[in-house]
Amino acid sequence: MTTHGVDPAQFRQLLGRFATGVTILTTRDREGRPIGMTASSVASVSLRPPLVLVSVDKANDMHGALRTAQRFVLNVLAADQEAISRRFALDHPDRFEGISYTETKHGMPVLDGVLASIECEKQGETPGGDHTVFFGLVTGGSVTDRSPLLYYRGGYAGLHGG
Repeated sequence: MTTHGVDPAQFRQLLGRFATGVTILTTRDREGRPIGMTASSVASVSLRPPLVLVSVDKANDMHGALRTAQRFVLNVLAADQEAISRRFALDHPDRFEGISYTETKHGMPVLDGVLASIECEKQGETPGGDHTVFFGLVTGGSVTDRSPLLYYRGGYAGLHGG
């Protein structure tokens, strides 16, 4: 039985061939400040009940915030929001500086201009290597007909003709 798996470079190369949508995971930290991070490790889990998952690196400042949060939002980025994705991928103390957003009825930040927002109530978490996988019950959200921002082979791409 293999216990170590492939090296990180090969793992990135292999999974880089899997095109993913790009989201900004948002919530509020213990002090009530908005916090967000770029996340592409997102998936639907179940239809009944409507569950999603998001994987967060234990070293990211979002990790601690999400462990204590009761709710979060997955902001699905549109094709013209690459700069926002790059901004929230940085290790920056206030990624929200200069970023416009509204709030859900529960006070969770929803970025302006996104393709979709998926509002979640945290249902649980499980360890996953150097990440934690957080599960959310989808409680609301909104959609538009804009084109999505995709991440493929280490770069961004758009899908045109939504």
